[in-house]
Amino acid sequence: MPDAPVLAGAQAPAGAEPASAGKRRIPWLYVGIGAAVLVVGLGAALFLTRGHSASAKAPAHKPLAPPIYLALDPPFVVNFQADQIVRFLQVSIELMSRDQPTLDLLKNNDPVVRNDLLILLANQKYSAIATPEGKEQLRVDALAAIRKDLVQAGGDAKRLEAVYFTSFVMQ
Repeated sequence: MPDAPVLAGAQAPAGAEPASAGKRRIPWLYVGIGAAVLVVGLGAALFLTRGHSASAKAPAHKPLAPPIYLALDPPFVVNFQADQIVRFLQVSIELMSRDQPTLDLLKNNDPVVRNDLLILLANQKYSAIATPEGKEQLRVDALAAIRKDLVQAGGDAKRLEAVYFTSFVMQ
């Protein structure tokens, strides 16, 4: 049967949808997708710009003061046994800090520092300090010993940054 013309003011049969109802749903779908894209875009923009604004507000680091060195003179000479042979070790040591009062404190306590380093050096095994790893471990141990002396003298251990062997002779 052919479609009957719809008369003005006539109601559609029950269960039938108006022709424009399907068209009304599509714009709401576009609005929902657009809102989701907008939210994701804003979130991404905030995430990406947060790193830049945080680094811009971070406090600037103070430039480091130049290093200052203190040579522990005279060089350290110790003997120790290795495979039934008496061996000798001569080491020249320099300390590094960026704080002159710290080095002055260590210089004023030179007898204590030298005593602890002589004991440390004399207790080494020849086979251990003959390797680069052994020398590095000895350097780390020397730094720890001197920092302990520095604290006992009333200084700040962190102010002594490094110990360097400027000469290392084993016989």
